[in-house]
Amino acid sequence: MRERRKMRSYISLNRSPLARKIITFNVLGLLILVAGVLYLNPSRDRLVSQRESSFVSQAELVADIFEAQLTSGLPLNLDGSGGVDPMRTLAGIDRAEGVEIFLFDAAQNVVASTEDMPRPPTAPEDNGAVEGQSTLITSLLNFVWDGLSSIVSPPETPNEATAPVDLGRALVPDTVSDGTQVETGFDALGNTLFTVATPVRDGDRVAGVVTITSAAGEIDWLVRTEREQVLQLFVIAILVSIGLSLVLASTIANPLSDLAAAAEIGRDKNRRKVSPARVRIPDLTARPDEIGRLSGALRGMVAALYDRIDANEQFAADVAHEIKNPLASLRSATGTLRVAKRDDQREKLLDVIDHDVRRLDRLVSDISNASRLDSELVREEEEEFNLSNLLSNLSEHLGEDARGKGVEFISDLPAEPILLQGLEARLAQVFVNLITNAISFCEPGDAVRVWARTRENRVLVVVEDTGPGIPEQALTKIFNRFYSERPAGQFGDHSGLGLAISKQIVEAHGGVIWAENIRPTDADVTSEPLGARFVVGLPV
Repeated sequence: MRERRKMRSYISLNRSPLARKIITFNVLGLLILVAGVLYLNPSRDRLVSQRESSFVSQAELVADIFEAQLTSGLPLNLDGSGGVDPMRTLAGIDRAEGVEIFLFDAAQNVVASTEDMPRPPTAPEDNGAVEGQSTLITSLLNFVWDGLSSIVSPPETPNEATAPVDLGRALVPDTVSDGTQVETGFDALGNTLFTVATPVRDGDRVAGVVTITSAAGEIDWLVRTEREQVLQLFVIAILVSIGLSLVLASTIANPLSDLAAAAEIGRDKNRRKVSPARVRIPDLTARPDEIGRLSGALRGMVAALYDRIDANEQFAADVAHEIKNPLASLRSATGTLRVAKRDDQREKLLDVIDHDVRRLDRLVSDISNASRLDSELVREEEEEFNLSNLLSNLSEHLGEDARGKGVEFISDLPAEPILLQGLEARLAQVFVNLITNAISFCEPGDAVRVWARTRENRVLVVVEDTGPGIPEQALTKIFNRFYSERPAGQFGDHSGLGLAISKQIVEAHGGVIWAENIRPTDADVTSEPLGARFVVGLPV
């Protein structure tokens, strides 16, 4: 896995479906956005409106120039008899390359025009002079756009090509009657032409009409330029989006890939080897995000799994060891029984065999209960119950057994109910085990006391006895499986699993259990114990 990390690039798209999805969806959103912007094409209408307003203003200014030169009542003509020299006036007007100005009289005759007339030296530079300038990216984008446009919407069919003078002449009648007119036409190449016509007035009389025709394709070029700028902006946005997507994908896909690879390596090793190596989950817990949480959870899960495997292996080893002892005793007894000649010897050996068989039966039963305990605790449903009633019933029943043995049994339980959420039968198993253990260590004249108290958010249940107490070396081992510290007369009567099972049940309820000796004074830990005390703490 380390070699694979060294060899892979910043992110391997061909090996990471998640990374490909992140980049694809990020880029797809931008592409939909740019396609929508270009399809709606709001810039064209805005530019057309602006150019129309500009040409109308220019036409009105030219008309004002002629109106200022007119002699009242005289017609417009080329010889200047009306007080106006049309050709000279048009020659002095600054105009952009391709823009043509025509002066018509009321009868639609051309009085003067700028066709074949050179531009004045002071004329403004042509706005379309850069039309031929282009780059590879803009040409490619416009080619793609033209192809997409032809698919999404049918191409507009241009009108028949019309000369600028004819476009102006066609507007004269409407201009004379209704005022300023604006018309759109096309040249022979399909380029858009704008024509604006405005009247030249002599008082209330229309002496003539001034028309201005835009340069061929000027509006098309302006729209194309703005569209190229939009496309270039989106190309940059897409490149940035791809770069950020790669960074995002690398911080998500690569760690997830490492986690998955570690799990897969462990799975493959488990398949191939009798003794598989441990799975090593990468430690990404330093990340303050869900991947860090996932790494921590996987590491914790794997550690808990191996702890459970180790515990099971140790349990199996302990079981084998515990079973060997009665089996060895049985083998020895059966072997001796073959050569025993006296009846009393045979009777004694049969008692040993019977004791060992019962010991094995008890051991197997306890082992079976202990091995099933975890799964049963998970399956069983917790319910609310009254702990005071449970302890009272147990004390009444087990107290009779204690008194039958000559042991005093004292129960000190609160009158008010103690409500717990848990498995009542399992906790009853714990208290039965603690009370019976206490009774078993007592001699006639000793006493066993069971009491319970509530402390803030916990309840303490204590089982005390006045027996011999617990050896100091056993206090740390007493809850281990198969550990038993019993009087000689009780050898083989207990499997050593009772306290281990009790601890497991209590901890499954979120509680604690411990054992200690009762001493005359806490200051002297070497003093002879007065008995043993087992404490169970459970959350309320």
